[in-house]
Amino acid sequence: MGQPISIMPCLDMQNGRVVKGVHFVDIRDAGDPVECALAHCRAGADELALLDITATVEGRATMLDVVRRVADATTVPFTVGGGISDVASAEAVLKAGADKISTSSAAFRRPAIVEEMVREFGPERVTVAIDVDQNPELPSGYEVYIDGGRTATGADAIEWAKRVDGYGVPVILPTSKAGDGAKTGYDLPVIHAIAEATSAQVVASGGAGEPHHFLEAVEAGATILLAASVFHFHLIGIPELKSFLRENGVEVK
Repeated sequence: MGQPISIMPCLDMQNGRVVKGVHFVDIRDAGDPVECALAHCRAGADELALLDITATVEGRATMLDVVRRVADATTVPFTVGGGISDVASAEAVLKAGADKISTSSAAFRRPAIVEEMVREFGPERVTVAIDVDQNPELPSGYEVYIDGGRTATGADAIEWAKRVDGYGVPVILPTSKAGDGAKTGYDLPVIHAIAEATSAQVVASGGAGEPHHFLEAVEAGATILLAASVFHFHLIGIPELKSFLRENGVEVK
């Protein structure tokens, strides 16, 4: 196997608090972002993600004060997404202390901004997130959704992933709308399809509920394992998860 696998807890943010939903709705509180970030770092997280889940829908920028506070507290690389719509908003988030930015809806609406961000900040600081749902009418069976999973685009998710890969983006983060928060396992076909179709690292996101779900994602081609609920609500410990993966032959950071 290639590079070691990373464990990436995700802080979904709304109104300055960490929250968690199911299928992008039914949101409930999961705590203070700085406390959550510190707890995950202490537990052995390799990376952290912070996602401002309503910034795009509310038409506003990411909460920079929260980014600053979390950046001050974290000891691992830290990716921020939500409301990053151009080079200026990306620069503000990076200046606030994020190591990387993630863009989704804005990137889909105006793909040129992906190229602009890669040119401005370097590819290693840019992640493109793709919210997907199953659509048997499309060639790959997966459709791109934007606006926090609210708006169907009619676009094939794997074709969009290939285009993103062509811009030199090294990390693609697909989240399955069907899997989000459901704890029934990652959407393995979409992980596998993007891993096969691109040269990017694929982040598994949406649906982890048990340790073997993470192992399945690795087998499908993911190299970064993102989860929220299971870590926030202490259903799975990061040290135990890493031990489980190692016992099953996976090299973990």
